[in-house]
Amino acid sequence: MDEHIAGRNAVIEALKSGRPAAALFLAKGETGGSVGAILALCREQGVVVKETDRQKLTKICGSEHHQGVVLSCAAHAYAALEDLFAAAQARGEPPFFVLLDEIEDPHNLGAILRTAEAAGVHGVIVPKRRSAPLSLAASKAAAGAMEYVPVARVPNLCAAMEELKSRGVWIYGADMGGAPAREQKLDGPVALVIGSEGRGLGRLVRERCDSLLSLPMRGRINSLNASVAAGILLYEMMKYR
Repeated sequence: MDEHIAGRNAVIEALKSGRPAAALFLAKGETGGSVGAILALCREQGVVVKETDRQKLTKICGSEHHQGVVLSCAAHAYAALEDLFAAAQARGEPPFFVLLDEIEDPHNLGAILRTAEAAGVHGVIVPKRRSAPLSLAASKAAAGAMEYVPVARVPNLCAAMEELKSRGVWIYGADMGGAPAREQKLDGPVALVIGSEGRGLGRLVRERCDSLLSLPMRGRINSLNASVAAGILLYEMMKYR
């Protein structure tokens, strides 16, 4: 379960240490003292801030001594990028990764992790900013997969893509303007990039993909939920592994 850190000084130190955080709960109307510094750290680290009443804060942390701030920390620790390559090497398989470009819904994150584990993915890579954390909600949606699929959080997704390519990984982006996935040979060291729920792949991320993949759409809706698209494409890739 998530761990809750209460009190302004404790929250500041947790944020300064770079500890993965799911969200900051802030009492409505709290603006004075060190609140400004706390909010600045949250902006810097991409931590979501949720305003609520003091009674709810007391219920969340189990104490009235929260000073109007409670930090909800991630339910699971992040891995390093090197850990993902080590996982592939340990299984004697070419790397098979998933990159998430600003997936902000924890249920989508959890669902993708669950499918990734089933498809034999060696690890998932997410950006530090504007990405759903490894929260209790994500953990529940992952149905245990979070224990088996390492998730690396990187400062810059584009830089991580360049590192993957320098190590022989071919990167495919999910995009409705791409080539039909079923017609591609998706073997070898590969990574799949899934874009955000609203806008899909960001421009810079799309430009760094080696190829783009699409799925056939015969209905009137021209896009799929991010986790559904990820599941279909991962199983297309799984055919070649």
